[in-house]
Amino acid sequence: MDPRPLVICDMDGVLVDVGPSYHRTIVETVRHFTGRRVSIEEIGRFKARPGFNDDWKLTHTWIRQLGVRARFREVVAYFQQLYLGTNFQGYIRSERWLADRRRLPRLARRAELAIFTGRPRAEALFTLERFGVREHFGRLIGLEDGPTKPRPDGLLRLADGRPHASVLYVGDTVDDALAARRARIDFLAVLAQDAPRRSLRLREIRRLGARGIVESVNEIGNWL
Repeated sequence: MDPRPLVICDMDGVLVDVGPSYHRTIVETVRHFTGRRVSIEEIGRFKARPGFNDDWKLTHTWIRQLGVRARFREVVAYFQQLYLGTNFQGYIRSERWLADRRRLPRLARRAELAIFTGRPRAEALFTLERFGVREHFGRLIGLEDGPTKPRPDGLLRLADGRPHASVLYVGDTVDDALAARRARIDFLAVLAQDAPRRSLRLREIRRLGARGIVESVNEIGNWL
């Protein structure tokens, strides 16, 4: 077993700025189906509740709450048309990598790095390869690999029998915090000052027993 501590990272909002990609796609998909102009800030009220780590589910639920009975698969198809486009030329290209690529190799020497994300595996791998950081993350669990958050299965698979005191999960939503709590793994929340509904999410994440709260993924090293 690797003697280094294991740091498991969520992707969206932690490693990757998804404001101009996923969040923009949510807002435009809701507007397409309902005609209503909603804001990125409102996404935070979903992310502060359990069960909305999946942006497809969030978007479909929001559309139904606004009185439109669109089918889930139709919502997902339109969502992906915007986000992926043709040959990964959609809004996914507007994402920004948040982890300092100069520090990442040093962090990977200090800790084993893995990813537990709600993204489809192909989208997660595309993003890691696009930013040239795939080599630093040994293992990845994505949407297709088992029950999604807030279920803890992915965390437990990655921990693979390690003492949980040597494992840290880094995320940004209530579902991330819940998954860590259910797995009995320490949770570090990353919440930038401009995160949608930051104060609401902070309150819920603190209630679930986060070990700490930081503004940037680049502060992880201070918690090892």
